[in-house]
Amino acid sequence: MISFDNIKTISVIGAGTMGSGIAQMAAMAGYKVFLFDIKKEATDKASDNIVKNLNGALERGKITEELKQTTLSNITYTTTLTDLVADVHIEAVLEKLDIKQKLFNDLAAFNSEESIFATNTSSIPITQIAAGVKGAERVIGMHFFNPAHIMKLVEVISGAATSAKIADIIKRLAEKMGKQAVMAKDAPGFIVNRVARHFYVEGLKILEENVASHEAIDELVEASGFKMGPFKLMDLIGVDTNFSVTSSMYQSFHYDSKFRPNRIQQQKVDAGFHGRKSGKGFYEY
Repeated sequence: MISFDNIKTISVIGAGTMGSGIAQMAAMAGYKVFLFDIKKEATDKASDNIVKNLNGALERGKITEELKQTTLSNITYTTTLTDLVADVHIEAVLEKLDIKQKLFNDLAAFNSEESIFATNTSSIPITQIAAGVKGAERVIGMHFFNPAHIMKLVEVISGAATSAKIADIIKRLAEKMGKQAVMAKDAPGFIVNRVARHFYVEGLKILEENVASHEAIDELVEASGFKMGPFKLMDLIGVDTNFSVTSSMYQSFHYDSKFRPNRIQQQKVDAGFHGRKSGKGFYEY
């Protein structure tokens, strides 16, 4: 029977901004980590970003050279799915139900029946994901926040079938990774994204109605005490990612108008203006 003390290896699927940050934190906590992506250029970029993050932390005196080297040696980059034999699997792939379910079932085919499947989904109910996965009691939400190597909060979400023991293991795992874990019940958007959705949606409505420019909206919000306004934050997270989460929540809440995606954000996505990662979003970088 799997226990917290038995966890030695973690696989992270998806080497984007979120996945690379999760992999870095797991490796810093002493776990052997496999970071997977179907594209080698993604794993190469993730490797560069992790080195950059660690060098920055070293320069600021946050870590030692020894921890940096140990962290780097703990990470194996791969584009071969069958390399991912691990105790815990954390997916950070596209926010699409069928993709997540297929991934977990593919992993289940060559992993132990005790392996844990954690999803970093922002909005899809855990119960819905687990319903299409063999071993639904092992499926749990482990929702990190961007940038994952800095942001402290992790939401741990149990689906209807999730084992209480699995939930406790993942909570303790998040804490070992230096995070503050909050237990949440299974509902669209969970806690943070449900509250934050209107931070973006209302900002976009103000822009759409020509009440103010996106720069002015950000400036006013930041003057009220927020570190970043909604448009700067969308650019940081990824305009496409943010739009995908809004669309998913809109559907999950049976098309309640208060969650309706905005056409301005849709245009940005269609144009490929995804924010910092593409060099242009609501701002240019």
